[in-house]
Amino acid sequence: MTDPAWPPRDAYVDGTWRADARRFAVRDPFDNAIVAEVTDADDGLVDAAVDAAGRAFPAWRARPAGERGALLEAMARAMLADEARLAELCVRENGKAMRDAVGEVRYAASFLHWFAGEAERIYGETIPASQAGQRFVVTREPVGPCALITPWNFPYAMLTRKLGAALAAGCTVVCKPAEQTPLGALALAAIA
Repeated sequence: MTDPAWPPRDAYVDGTWRADARRFAVRDPFDNAIVAEVTDADDGLVDAAVDAAGRAFPAWRARPAGERGALLEAMARAMLADEARLAELCVRENGKAMRDAVGEVRYAASFLHWFAGEAERIYGETIPASQAGQRFVVTREPVGPCALITPWNFPYAMLTRKLGAALAAGCTVVCKPAEQTPLGALALAAIA
């Protein structure tokens, strides 16, 4: 990779990069070479991430949907601006061909773009009742912090698919990427 210090190798928790004494190797599936060593979050670090997501939830939930959408759109644009570096990272940790890795970065950014628009369309609805003079009103509310667990085969797309939906709805998140492909999630945290 062109920048051996990118993406960060530690967990992003409560606005800071946090290391843990335990680390594990991320290997290139092509030749089994070590690409990087990353923090292996212990229970304390996971608890800190969950607590931080819980504390951040009220403010994120209260943020107007249009602002949440604008932030998701900005993240999508930042991903596309950094497409080459993200694709190279995907090739190294996932083993995809470069063409497929570029396609995944674009596909992943499209989820953020889609949910940026959906953030502004989180409407309620009024449903007619079976009795005269009554009606049912449905409102959509964020459920709270969400745990996002993603597989190795589409490290960017499966994360942004879940991340975009949760953030657009007003939920905060804790992400747990596959052990084979954690660098993509760390890169997206750095971009965000």
